[in-house]
Amino acid sequence: MTGSDRSTQKPIRAGRSPAPFLKWAGGKNALLEQYQPFFPERAKTYYEPFVGGGAVFFHLRSRDFADRYCLSDINEELINVYRVVRDRVDDLITLLKRHQQEHNREYYYRIRAMDRQPGWPERDPVERAARMIYLNKTGYNGLWRVNSRGHFNVPMGRYRNPAILDEPRLRAASDALAGVEIAVKDFRAIAGEAGADDFVYFDPPYVPLSATSDFTGYHANGFGSEEQRALAEVYRRLSAKGCRVMLSNSDTPFVRELYAGFRIETVQARRAINSKASRRGLISEVVVLNY
Repeated sequence: MTGSDRSTQKPIRAGRSPAPFLKWAGGKNALLEQYQPFFPERAKTYYEPFVGGGAVFFHLRSRDFADRYCLSDINEELINVYRVVRDRVDDLITLLKRHQQEHNREYYYRIRAMDRQPGWPERDPVERAARMIYLNKTGYNGLWRVNSRGHFNVPMGRYRNPAILDEPRLRAASDALAGVEIAVKDFRAIAGEAGADDFVYFDPPYVPLSATSDFTGYHANGFGSEEQRALAEVYRRLSAKGCRVMLSNSDTPFVRELYAGFRIETVQARRAINSKASRRGLISEVVVLNY
């Protein structure tokens, strides 16, 4: 099954703790301990409209946090990966083994160029998912960035032995994703779906701290100030409906102005993606809560 509907949610098998299987700019794995006091005890439905690496989802899913889980993103390749991990993990592992065996510089750039070929979006979902994971594990800093035509354009990273295939992690993720609704969807759609007793976590592309710190080109359409304003309006609409809403973003005057009137907490995050190692340090981020 490749659609967003999959009704049977099964418990996670003992001994397998689900965790992100992709590197992702702005991934929240290192912030989960700081986020823990902010999470509600439970929710009817959990929504995450910018799923990214899924660290918050996997953390809450292991706690049996909600009766229903809905993950979405506008990035079609990313959503395809989640669906394939959910539905066809054995086939995915087979292809990743091949990528692992063939990996070298020439191979990397040949695989990278596949999205320039006619009919790429219609290729087999497993092939596309394996490509994304392979490029994610072998590209520079695990960055996922596309140009204005939607073509992946990250150079190969300098890894001696990249972990292209982590079979136990993929299988644990597959278990956690069973029964989860996964869809390509704009964040605005959530305003008409979530309701009282639901929990929505927004982790959008961050407002850049400077002109050179914007690493949000994971989709050809980008995510600028108008999208940030639209997101703040969706946040207010959800809050008015009785949803519990949590949002992460940069600690900037613009963000604080957008969410004035809501509870704003700060956490300390480590900036991992920067061309200069000296600029990879702790920075303040905000967590906006309506409860």
